[in-house]
Amino acid sequence: MKALITGAQGQLGQALLRTCPDAVEMVALSRVDLDITQRDQVLACLREHQPDVVINCAAYTAVDGAETDPDQALEINGEGVANLGRAAQLTGTRVIHVSTDFVFDGSATKPYCPDHEPRPLGMYGHSKLAGENRLQELLPLGSAVVRTSWLYSGDGSNFVKTMLRLMAERDALSVVADQQGSPTWTVGLAAALWRLCDHPEAHGIYHWTDNGSCSWYEFACAIQEEALALGLLKKQAAIAAISTSEYPTPAVRPAYSVLDCSRSHRMLDMQGTDWRIQLRNMLAEMGEL
Repeated sequence: MKALITGAQGQLGQALLRTCPDAVEMVALSRVDLDITQRDQVLACLREHQPDVVINCAAYTAVDGAETDPDQALEINGEGVANLGRAAQLTGTRVIHVSTDFVFDGSATKPYCPDHEPRPLGMYGHSKLAGENRLQELLPLGSAVVRTSWLYSGDGSNFVKTMLRLMAERDALSVVADQQGSPTWTVGLAAALWRLCDHPEAHGIYHWTDNGSCSWYEFACAIQEEALALGLLKKQAAIAAISTSEYPTPAVRPAYSVLDCSRSHRMLDMQGTDWRIQLRNMLAEMGEL
């Protein structure tokens, strides 16, 4: 199998590179190598490399930035994905596209299933939903959308790395406690995406996160506890739980965005790992570097 990774310099792209199976020939392209908003460039790239599957990790991910720059978010997350779909139509390529829990409004009281009606609250979620819809229109049987949530890794910028920095710099910090989701280590998601590559019959929408859920406050407390135990932090910071209203942001976040991943577990014959265990694994890996 030959796989082409877009957005290969991002944290998920890097995890896919590190975990690529031996039997897969991989082409890893950053935005410098391939700008998915350029329709002709996308088609030329697929014709040149002739991959069996494209895993699209290229995305506009600035949730708050999308509120002030909606055109850019829609161009990358919507039209860019459509460009991949059009090129894949012409080249017979399968597309696996990574999307987000932010397509939901957070009003649910139990995990969202893949067929739950999306109702994004902000432009980031709207742009990601636009990409999902365009891809499924263009490649109904030749694409799979994988929604995930609260991604983190040792690469790039993310909540875990921000918390580690702030905990080292400050004696106290405040973290939102009334938003619930599932932290997901990119390495676990990458493993699921590679397994999905082995299921060409799979199409439509799937969910994949690490198991369990927590608030951002609970996540921050766990980060500190695990980091202290591993010696990544030398002191303990006081962490205060605050409400979303006490930490206003340009974009409205869903209060509850836990995803039901049971369809993916059955189809892939693969179970997720508890988020706390995955956090410990990621931090232990950081400590070995």
